[in-house]
Amino acid sequence: MSQRLCSVADCPLPEAVPRSAEAGSMSESAGIPQGSPAVGAAGSAATAPGVGGTECSGAAVGSARIAVKKAQLRSSPRPKKLEKLGVYSSCKAEGACKCNGWKSQNPPPTPPPPTPPRAEQPIVVNLMEPCRSCSHALADHVTHLENVSEEEMNRLLGIVLDVEYLYTCVHKEEDPDTKQVYFSLFKLLRKCILQMGRPVVEALESPPFEKPSIEQGVNNFVQYKFSHLPSKERQTIVELAKMFLNQINYWQLETPSQRRQRAPDDDVAGYKVNYTRWLCYCNVPQFCDSLPQYEATQIFGRTFLRSVFTVMRKQLLEQARQEKDKLPPEKRTLILTHFPKFLSMLEEEVYSHNSPIWSEDFMVRLSGGQIPTVISAPPVTHPMYYSNLTLCTYVGGEKRKSSEPLSHEDSKRPRVVGDIPMELINEVMSTITDPTAMLGPETSLLSAHSARDEAARLEERRGVIEFHVIGNSLNQKPNKKILMWLVGLQNVFSHQLPRMPKEYITRLVFDPKHKTLSLIKDGRVIGGICFRMFPTQGFTEIVFCAVTSNEQVKGYGTHLMNHLKEYHIKHEILNFLTYADEYAIGYFKKQGFSKDIKVPKSKYVGYIKDYEGATLMGCELNPCIPYTEFSVIIKKQKEIIKKLIERKQAHIRKVYPGLSCFKEGVRQIAIESIPGIRETGWKPLGKSKELKDPDQLYSTLKNILQQVKSHQNAWPFMEPVKKNEAPGYYQVIRFPMDLKTMSERLKSRYYTTRKLFMADMQRIFTNCREYNPPESEYYKCANLLEKFFYTKIKEAGLIDK
Repeated sequence: MSQRLCSVADCPLPEAVPRSAEAGSMSESAGIPQGSPAVGAAGSAATAPGVGGTECSGAAVGSARIAVKKAQLRSSPRPKKLEKLGVYSSCKAEGACKCNGWKSQNPPPTPPPPTPPRAEQPIVVNLMEPCRSCSHALADHVTHLENVSEEEMNRLLGIVLDVEYLYTCVHKEEDPDTKQVYFSLFKLLRKCILQMGRPVVEALESPPFEKPSIEQGVNNFVQYKFSHLPSKERQTIVELAKMFLNQINYWQLETPSQRRQRAPDDDVAGYKVNYTRWLCYCNVPQFCDSLPQYEATQIFGRTFLRSVFTVMRKQLLEQARQEKDKLPPEKRTLILTHFPKFLSMLEEEVYSHNSPIWSEDFMVRLSGGQIPTVISAPPVTHPMYYSNLTLCTYVGGEKRKSSEPLSHEDSKRPRVVGDIPMELINEVMSTITDPTAMLGPETSLLSAHSARDEAARLEERRGVIEFHVIGNSLNQKPNKKILMWLVGLQNVFSHQLPRMPKEYITRLVFDPKHKTLSLIKDGRVIGGICFRMFPTQGFTEIVFCAVTSNEQVKGYGTHLMNHLKEYHIKHEILNFLTYADEYAIGYFKKQGFSKDIKVPKSKYVGYIKDYEGATLMGCELNPCIPYTEFSVIIKKQKEIIKKLIERKQAHIRKVYPGLSCFKEGVRQIAIESIPGIRETGWKPLGKSKELKDPDQLYSTLKNILQQVKSHQNAWPFMEPVKKNEAPGYYQVIRFPMDLKTMSERLKSRYYTTRKLFMADMQRIFTNCREYNPPESEYYKCANLLEKFFYTKIKEAGLIDK
């Protein structure tokens, strides 16, 4: 029989809690300082434990004293045990007595009088002594314990002392959140005594709360960053990792109210959930051993680590500096030199949304599952009983889990001819991920060839932007913040989609059947994608998609769509449908949409909203692709291939005899006919659209530029923008361009390739759209002139039609 953690929102404190000699002296016997329970973070600021994983606080002493007290009680005669348990046992006398616990006629004074040392007082317990409350005998309260074994009785006595200790904590605790948790656990254990059950703590979910755990994530981090090091240096890293994990397990969390004061903009609600779990599963069980105990590093994951890492890192390093003279010489270098660097590298992975160390299949992907765990965490006492709650699925900020582990057959698949050894891949990976091993220019800044969503991804990693799937609800009172975001989305869609009636936008945004992936920056909505899911039909309709004009051309649109794709893969809906107008077709094409609809017509006819003059487009999702990381993966693959080519070229040492064909009068030969040229990785170039003749290129570009300048919509772009006509233009637009400047560049023969010419022309249109609102005349001119320009480029044969 098991008891579950009850709700305490409307539960008053009991009026008649027993105050026996044991209960009255529990604070003292447990080593609890007055006004501050030893259970942990309650009522006081978080304090860092000693550097190196040792903690010399009163916590360990208090826990030991409680254990001694329990041992003394369990060694008492059986009548004394029955008296103790009778205090918490309901009356079983005839007549349906409602007394919930026996109360002595002569309660001991509080505090009890001093007892001479080593004085042994005879213990006399009268089972027929009447209860002060109901007048029934003590025996009537303990009839259910007559045939109970000593082992079971000792277990119940342990719960009794835990209840009395928690009662003390409840009355001394000042923080309301901590007090509520103590009281919940108090009632849970009290009920366990009454019903002789076993406690099962259920604070929202059952552990583990995240996968991978902190312990596994740190282990993955060591493998990911340091697997290439020699064994001795690698062992140093392992020691640092163990030290770090130990610090987390002994870390005292700050209360939610303290967190709110220190960081008012943080997600305090989410922190409160983890704080409650930490108290119930990690902190309180250190003293109340009748509750199942877990290590924080084994049941929490990245979300928990993010909430404590910054403060913990700062306090650990500060304490290390203050106590450097007290550190043993062999530990001084480790803690003062290596530990700060270790924490800095780990911090980058903790707050990165794309770090592979938080992927559940990290070990499988790294080396087919053959790398052993390098960090052996201290053993944890697993409970003998668990609750059967299913785990919640968090949508935002969590990596998609691998649907199936690799089967035995898959792991032993036949190797393809030309497969690259895993050892070589790991060696190359360690090179391209280690900044000190990479030669060449600094690559930390965004390059001109960065992916469209790279800047947005970096902003999300730094916490500048957030993504939330939100929607209205008729079943529960809506959250005020969500309502504000929905209003913000309505304004963004109305502003960016002027041809859509505002009432229509409002109706769909606030329709409970529709959801919106919102893009939040500095607490306000700057974009979003409104959609409706049709799970039975196997597709989702994208209704609105927009980013506010002053935040465009930053990759937000691409990153929004990638998040939406991952959200739908988690919900096993793998098709998007949308009606795109002429201005949106280009965007949707970049996101993988096409006019080739994969969904059968019978599935969507009658479901999707049809718009006059719009084009139906669809996108089929691949569940194996992590879309928010796709461009990073492709970039990494290119770097790997480049390094592999360099290594292959470095190993080519074969010397071929000179070509003899020229002696026979041959004037020239094809490059591919040179012996050994293909072995170096050389491949013949495809057909290029570039015009080789400079004069021909000049003539073609001049003709195109003249036609663009003569177009009726070219008037806004003929000359550079004047500062007095467009205030702040040059603060917004970093690289201005106009047709006059292009004419001067063409005249000076600046455009040696078509790409330079097209880049400058495209910059004109992009700058215009970035500075002007979509409903403006300038914005419309840019779109029309851009369409005309690309038509002429295609007619000239400079790009494919």
